[in-house]
Amino acid sequence: MLLEVQDLKKYFQTPGGTLHAVDGVSFSIDKGKTLGVVGESGCGKSTLGRVILHLLDSTGGKIFFEGEDITNVSKKKLKELQRRMQIIFQDPFSSLNPRMTVSETIREPLLITKLVPKTQIDRKVKEMMDIVGLAQRLVNSYPHELDGGRRQRIGVARALVLNPKFIVCDEPVSALDVSIQAQIINLLLDLQKEMGLTYMFITHDLSVVKYVSHDICVMYLGQLVEKSPAAELFKRPAHPYTQALLSAIPIPDVDHQQKRILLKGELSSPINPKPGCRFAARCNFAKPECFEKQPELKEMAPNHFVACHFAENKNL
Repeated sequence: MLLEVQDLKKYFQTPGGTLHAVDGVSFSIDKGKTLGVVGESGCGKSTLGRVILHLLDSTGGKIFFEGEDITNVSKKKLKELQRRMQIIFQDPFSSLNPRMTVSETIREPLLITKLVPKTQIDRKVKEMMDIVGLAQRLVNSYPHELDGGRRQRIGVARALVLNPKFIVCDEPVSALDVSIQAQIINLLLDLQKEMGLTYMFITHDLSVVKYVSHDICVMYLGQLVEKSPAAELFKRPAHPYTQALLSAIPIPDVDHQQKRILLKGELSSPINPKPGCRFAARCNFAKPECFEKQPELKEMAPNHFVACHFAENKNL
């Protein structure tokens, strides 16, 4: 096991009250595996990734990396951790400094950490460009001169140049064209095999997460509602929210139309959330108990966890 998160919380104070962005999330990721994290925009996926990397401070819970508690660490320890834990951002344009060339962007982490002697930095930069598929002729190019795919390859190279063990991929292909998405995803998968990388792959695209993930967590308003091996989740989704998400995946067959599950009702507020299941107001199977008591994440099948009072009900 490379990473373990126990009851992790991240709250923000707002004029209207306390916003529960991440609220009691627990999971683990084995070395060399990919955990997909899916859910609607605003469910806390990106915040979860940033809290794990200490880009945001946690409100509660524990984070373990390689068996070591890294929940609260010194600045010196944090610098060491950031060499082993990196992130690939969603927007490959805004995440790059427009005044820095390709080589300067990839070189920057090496200069800051001093992991590589200055005489070897140029060689390391060219090596990383080759690994991620960037032509050497682009070494002095600026981000605005490149397309989205090449810009994202720069982001990948910058994340990999310190030889990390764990990478948070925060919707790394959502801002790209479909054909370019496939190239970047295949690049990430190839790099995972070659370098033994461990990914936390955040996305709202269920087709993508099925292709890249070994296990999947489904988030709703800051909480995990279902956690399962990828194949099991797509074969037997147990939570009503997961079922609704999967029903939205288009099927490329004109003779077989996907039966959509339309969610009705008002989205609950993550600010000072009321007791009970946060999905209850939109759930077709909600009962009075759902509005009164918050469901626990329980194991319904081997490694298949669901937070629903009536997940074992045949109607689901």
